[in-house]
Amino acid sequence: MSRLVSIRPLDSPHLDASDETWRARVHLAAANRLAVYDELEEGIDNHFTMTVPGRDDRFMVLPFGRHWSEARASDLIVFDETGNVLDGEGDLELSAFCIHAPLHRITGAKVVLHTHQTWALALNMLEDNRLLPGSQTAAFFARNVAYDDGYTGLAAELSEGERLSAILGDKQILFMKNHGVLVIGETVAQAYRRLYKLEKVCKAQVLALSTGRPLALLSEELVKRVDTPNPKDSHSRSEREQLYFAAMMRVLDRVNPGYAD
Repeated sequence: MSRLVSIRPLDSPHLDASDETWRARVHLAAANRLAVYDELEEGIDNHFTMTVPGRDDRFMVLPFGRHWSEARASDLIVFDETGNVLDGEGDLELSAFCIHAPLHRITGAKVVLHTHQTWALALNMLEDNRLLPGSQTAAFFARNVAYDDGYTGLAAELSEGERLSAILGDKQILFMKNHGVLVIGETVAQAYRRLYKLEKVCKAQVLALSTGRPLALLSEELVKRVDTPNPKDSHSRSEREQLYFAAMMRVLDRVNPGYAD
């Protein structure tokens, strides 16, 4: 039987269970720092955004110029789709709202994570950049990836986010050829776990392709079976996402504390 889990114990000094907005800030700041730990970031570039709880037209992001390793919950700024900073201090990078604000609005996603992480980018530099169902983990992604095959340059207008939203459709992952990847989710835990595991899958595929030997791919039927939740599983996917993110925040507490300040 599945067990209910919480990302933090109730006596955690970091979180007040009644303050949903602060919890969201802590999780988003933690995700920024985890991206450094997992080597998914580019210093001060790329963007992780989340809607302000209770609002679908307000978005949180780390101010441009802050290194992701120093992200704190109190540092996050709040902006709208016009690019106005409504709360907090610091600069909003142009592509952060040109790409992310329309994606939040059109897809309804609470969390949008965009990176140029190494192995996913390496795969997206190939002429044939399709993610192949070559492993159990890859099977979880194979049916949930959309592909943007027409890189248009740096995002400077909201129309770019709208274009990407149309391509993403009902998928959770967008491969951006010659650019990077984008992942959406309902929670930071869900979206970040997708981003992390996606990098592992991309790395495995690039390494397998580098051997020059034929790949052994899973059948469509087997992919569907793997990607279908098992009612006998002792933990739901949501619980697994929460347990994973809780574990990674404990890692941060040891190696890079301060994200919850």
